[in-house]
Amino acid sequence: MHELLIATHNPGKLREFAAIFEGLNLTLRSLDDVGITEEVAETGETFAANAILKAQGYMALSGLPTLADDSGLEVAALHGAPGVHSARYGGLQGEAQLRYLLDQLKDVPWHARLARFVCVIALVRPGHPPELVEGTLPGVIEFEPRGSGGFGYDPLFYVLDENCTLAEMPAERKNRISHRAIAARAARNILERWMLEDDPHL
Repeated sequence: MHELLIATHNPGKLREFAAIFEGLNLTLRSLDDVGITEEVAETGETFAANAILKAQGYMALSGLPTLADDSGLEVAALHGAPGVHSARYGGLQGEAQLRYLLDQLKDVPWHARLARFVCVIALVRPGHPPELVEGTLPGVIEFEPRGSGGFGYDPLFYVLDENCTLAEMPAERKNRISHRAIAARAARNILERWMLEDDPHL
């Protein structure tokens, strides 16, 4: 059985990846599973840079092939903001952060409120360059929060094809169409190739 470190302390995220990687001859480990408490600084200016920093940093700490992701919201009318600063946008969290985003879009009409969620996954293994995959989910920023599910910007993120916000969407459906799910399915293809190569490091 091969081992892969998923660079997260979040058991929910680990379960998401486990579901998508089901059937692979893999044992997934979280940072908690391998006893890593150090935090790799996300100093990159892009999602890809941060994902690579985390993947390489945690591989160095664990000695295991590692998957790390970085994700966030990009709003066209804000020139791509909040982007890599999504989690810390405005120095706020929760409802206050949603209100801050809405304030930035005050007087911006519906057709100009286009946005997308982005997830970049980096996969690294000893002796090889990082490999990157990306998933995106397009949408529109609502005028007011809607729905009680999800987290982060989900109550403001309206998905046109689904006719609802992510916070109004059943979790099972969200986990099939989300930016992270799209990127994770692409990551699975890389892992399958690694196994075909019979890499002893995996």
